[in-house]
Amino acid sequence: MALNRKQKKQVEAARKKIASLHQQLAGARQQPDDPNEVPRLEKEIAKLEEQIREINESK
Repeated sequence: MALNRKQKKQVEAARKKIASLHQQLAGARQQPDDPNEVPRLEKEIAKLEEQIREINESK
């Protein structure tokens, strides 16, 4: 069964957020001003990837 419109929008929004977070993560690694920022960004990316996985599995 395919994803419905709401699920597709949720997945797309999560992917856009992940892309943005990857850019922030790259910047945080180049310029480590805050030592807590890299782990926080990695955790947030993992959480969004898990969200996408759950949406895809619930179809």
